Amino acid sequence: MSQEQYMIGQRWVSDTEAELGLGIVLEVDERQVTLSFPAAAQRRTYALRSAPVSRVRYQVDEQVRHQDGTEITIQEVLQQGLLLAYQGVTAEGEEKMIPEFELDSFVQFSTPRERLFSGQIDKYTHFGLRHQTLETLHRHRQSPAFGLSGPRVQPLPHQLYIASEVGRRQAPRVLLADEVGLGKTIEAGLILHQQLLTGRVKRALVVVPDSLQHQWLVEMLRRFNLSFTLLDEARCQAMAGLDDIDPALLPEGEEITIAEAEDNPFESEQLIICSLEFLTGSDLRYQQALEAGWDLLLVDEAHHLQWHSGEPSEAYRCIEGLSRVADGLLLLTATPEQLGIESHFARLRLLDPDRYHDLDAFLAEHERYEPLNQLVQQLLEARAGEPPAWPKSLERELGAFLSKGEIKALSQRAEKDPADALDAAVNHLLDRHGTGRVLFRNTRASVSGFPDRHLHLHPLELDDDALLALSDRSLEDQLHPETFWPEHSFEDWWLVDPRVAWLNDFLRANRGAKVLVICASADSAQALELYLRLRKGLASAVFHEHLSLLERDRAAAYFADDEAGAQVLICSEIGSEGRNFQFAQDLVLFDLPLNPDLLEQRIGRLDRIGQQGDVNIHVPHYTETAQENLLHWYHQALDAFEQTCAVGRTLYDEFEERLLPALVEDEEGAFDSLLEETRERAETLRAQLQAGRDRLLELNSCQPQRAQKLVDQLRAQDQDDTLPEYLERVFDAFGVDQDDHGEQSWVVHPSEQMRVPHFPGLAEEGMTVTYDRNLALAREDIQYVTWEHPMVLGAQEMIAHSEFGNTALATIKLPGLKPGTLLLEALFVLHCPAPPTLQLDRYLPEAVLRVLIDANGKNLSAVLEAGKLDGLLQKVPRPSAQDLVRHARPQLAQMMDSAEALVAPRQEELVEQARQQVTSALTEERDRLKALAEVNPNVRKSEIEMLEQQLADSGKYLNRAQLRTDAVRVIMTV
Repeated sequence: MSQEQYMIGQRWVSDTEAELGLGIVLEVDERQVTLSFPAAAQRRTYALRSAPVSRVRYQVDEQVRHQDGTEITIQEVLQQGLLLAYQGVTAEGEEKMIPEFELDSFVQFSTPRERLFSGQIDKYTHFGLRHQTLETLHRHRQSPAFGLSGPRVQPLPHQLYIASEVGRRQAPRVLLADEVGLGKTIEAGLILHQQLLTGRVKRALVVVPDSLQHQWLVEMLRRFNLSFTLLDEARCQAMAGLDDIDPALLPEGEEITIAEAEDNPFESEQLIICSLEFLTGSDLRYQQALEAGWDLLLVDEAHHLQWHSGEPSEAYRCIEGLSRVADGLLLLTATPEQLGIESHFARLRLLDPDRYHDLDAFLAEHERYEPLNQLVQQLLEARAGEPPAWPKSLERELGAFLSKGEIKALSQRAEKDPADALDAAVNHLLDRHGTGRVLFRNTRASVSGFPDRHLHLHPLELDDDALLALSDRSLEDQLHPETFWPEHSFEDWWLVDPRVAWLNDFLRANRGAKVLVICASADSAQALELYLRLRKGLASAVFHEHLSLLERDRAAAYFADDEAGAQVLICSEIGSEGRNFQFAQDLVLFDLPLNPDLLEQRIGRLDRIGQQGDVNIHVPHYTETAQENLLHWYHQALDAFEQTCAVGRTLYDEFEERLLPALVEDEEGAFDSLLEETRERAETLRAQLQAGRDRLLELNSCQPQRAQKLVDQLRAQDQDDTLPEYLERVFDAFGVDQDDHGEQSWVVHPSEQMRVPHFPGLAEEGMTVTYDRNLALAREDIQYVTWEHPMVLGAQEMIAHSEFGNTALATIKLPGLKPGTLLLEALFVLHCPAPPTLQLDRYLPEAVLRVLIDANGKNLSAVLEAGKLDGLLQKVPRPSAQDLVRHARPQLAQMMDSAEALVAPRQEELVEQARQQVTSALTEERDRLKALAEVNPNVRKSEIEMLEQQLADSGKYLNRAQLRTDAVRVIMTV
């Protein structure tokens, strides 16, 4: 109840209907006061002595808005009788005075003090939830694994190390060149995910071969919760409205043309995937891509970008142009530089054309790294000794790479701990390695955890007539003979094809095994699955490109189910892309692809890190046919079934003109000769690869100790049950229903009592979730929820950046305090608005300052900790709470002032701690890069300049940081 005098033109707010906005006094007499609320087009008349309204008084530095929309920051509050006026400046620096009766009525009260005194009081449990949200946000953002814990991936050391090393850089430009099966796509996704979460990247373009577009689209969504837009010509024309035009209706001689003034389709979304062929096939689209501007460009299969001195290919020129306008660049390729040092140089040239401008200079520099490589090998051998021993004999060789001071310090260090000194020496040398900052490559030889692969041949004989008829058909028909069978249509080929009968017998003989079958076409896959399910009664599922993503998810989930799932999953060629089924050990190749890389992709669905058993590869094939010849070429010449074949595509390209005819021709001895030549050439290439193994580069691509720390941090987060408990509180607060679905999984869906129209990250139809990483890896149809999931991040942002829970009132029984005693619990945060790229919240020492005071200003925070206090509180009906606040307003206002005065001295202390931390971290990294730049030209000058700018900007924004009251909770003893 206000004790102030009323005057026409004053601004008040209703304590019980704050949503009405700012009210203005229209009439006053001896008994009543009438207020108009223009924002809600409402009037209210109250008894003068008991009007449930509060006087609105803005303070200096607050922002107010005039009725015409002009906003000012208040510099002075003027008193004119019983009316107020606000003197301030606009954003443009223009001075302006706004009388209170000209204030905009469309306002909401958001500060805790405003909301509390205007009667907007939340549940006391919401206050606790807000406190927990602020704490968890702060804790997670300060974690070294921030950005890496959310994706649906196994915590593999080499992948996490690369993602952490590259992801923390500003505008990284690197080449990811891990061998096949080690997860370059995952590494790129982890880097992108981390850069997006930290604000370093807002716009990213992924350029891939046409055949990989959907694989990337699905991978980014399923694993990283990143919703990309796939851009092709059809979509571009649809966006321009050209898809509605029927060319047949155009006047003769006219064609559909794309208006030059159309909106740039590359600016329609922040995350875009397109094919390289799409860009090279249209000058307009390529120009639009250049003009759109990108924070990060990712290019897959970068070894296809052909470059010869002075003769770059069209694809190379395309990526070269985009690389110039993109701040960051990730190139992905599994082709080692030993298969073409010139093309390897060309890829490095895309990363840094100033650094890699001369091929001859690069070749000369490349040779100088061999002594460094040998030195590191000797240090590693000394490190592996029992016990490790510091090799004094190597100190002279270390002098070629390290200073005398560094060597002396290492020698002194070795007297106490030889192993520590050896590790330090290796790290020093790795830091100085030439391409170590721009090139990362792990090999299967350096990464453990892969299964053995075993080939099982299943020869099938055809009768003479069928064999003769098949030999007259094309190579395509011989390799995929579903359309071959005489007197049978394609619809019933499965009745006579011996491979089908063999597959049925094999599945019945291996009832307990999960079997993945891959064949070339969707039609063949569907026919096989129908035959096995309907004719033979086997539990089967089918997976092909004509199914929707949801249908594919269901098929994969049915196959993954151990108890009531399918024994066999029949896939078309799409089954060799994007999905991993490492819970199965048996792979049936119903036919063989001509592309060796495609064969490796098929096997790679089971041959993954994390596979718990050996992989058995079964190949049913017709004897004396092209099928058998291709099988022998893969197995005897390339050894492509039981070993990863990094040289397969190179050999295919080299022998293609002789191989294809030899598969179908019956020339005596010709095929055997080809087998021998291919085998010898394969051995030569493998020897070159092994001899050229850059152990130094492999060490730099995964430093085990740092990588293991990241793995341990992720595992610790996985085992923490805080998130499920936190989300249960959030769902309860916002009206989201959660039902048990199965072991370690739940169904989450909106309810009719939703507090908000749309809960962040939650589809209208709901979704199935799990907090278990292993289950999420096996069941891609279930959402993997972590602290970095869009639903969790969205909920936290919604709570922390809104008024949710920033006022509350509750009662408590406390012995020693007489009933009616008031306590005030206040939360304070250090508010430091700054660009997200600075990540200043990583350096703030505390997320929340909590104060609990009594009416005398005594701080009781240590006596009643937050968690303990929450369990003692009892709710108060909102009308009663509003009435209590109205009566105790003067006392509460004084208590708030006391709380603010109590924490005020901490502001400079917190700012100084943050300033010291950011200065220490950034200065150390800047000085390291400066020193490294003197011996390693791969350190870009722009990296150092960005760190210096970041250091300066961080100090500037921290100087503006202020402690702000975030939430208040009134507690009354009973």
